[in-house]
Amino acid sequence: MHGCSIMPDGWTDREKLFELLDSLVDEIGEEHVVQVVTDNGSNHVATGKMLMEKRRHLYWTSCAAHCIGLMLEDIGKIPLVKNTIRRDVALVGYIYSHTFTLSLLRSFTKKKELMRPAITRFATSFLSLERIHKQKDNLRKMFTCDEWVQNKLSKDAKEREATKTVMMPSFWRHVVFILKVMAPLVRVLRLVDSEKKPAMGYIYEAMETAKETIMKSFSNNEQRYANIFKIIDDRWNYQLHRPLHAAGHILNPDIFYENKRLEFDREVTNRFI
Repeated sequence: MHGCSIMPDGWTDREKLFELLDSLVDEIGEEHVVQVVTDNGSNHVATGKMLMEKRRHLYWTSCAAHCIGLMLEDIGKIPLVKNTIRRDVALVGYIYSHTFTLSLLRSFTKKKELMRPAITRFATSFLSLERIHKQKDNLRKMFTCDEWVQNKLSKDAKEREATKTVMMPSFWRHVVFILKVMAPLVRVLRLVDSEKKPAMGYIYEAMETAKETIMKSFSNNEQRYANIFKIIDDRWNYQLHRPLHAAGHILNPDIFYENKRLEFDREVTNRFI
């Protein structure tokens, strides 16, 4: 066998999985194994790291969609992001939990919804934030209109909290911040999870473009996005930033002929070689 990729099924015991993969590499011959591919489960990630520490020339890579999903999940743990998403979930949940509030919402938004499921939980959160931001003015009108103020629901604690959220300037500023950060990464997630176009030759470019978009959205003020880039780089550099993706990048005519200087990019060409 030559140029093999080893891809394990789901396992919960990392030690057993490591022993199995290690023995397979010996059986096939280390010189014939190109890479080990796993999903992003914690046990598989730990096994991949263990294998790379022992077999220095092996590449470990993981499912791109899971990796981007984990970037979004890590960003979701930042207190500002976490609290904003929590407020959004409470607001949307409250509106959709009552027939009256849902009917009132649809009358103001012309039946445009605030909820839409997506690939991952945090992509769903992004889409929800994107939708409520588009309906910001309508939501504010809804929570201050006579029909709402005169309804008995407007007097309970959850309603007061929902109204507070909608009228809070800092909440909307934080929503804009999250959209600037998450939108480019969600676009990458859609690319790698799509079956319409092979993602291999586009992942490298997509991640570079995503980071450039984030930088521009904050006017290249590094202080505003430094912690976001650390999260992205920690996942990208360790799990997906592989020579295989650099090769797919430079061999993609769609990208190569659009960027005449790509062949002089030392990082790309070195990884390609």
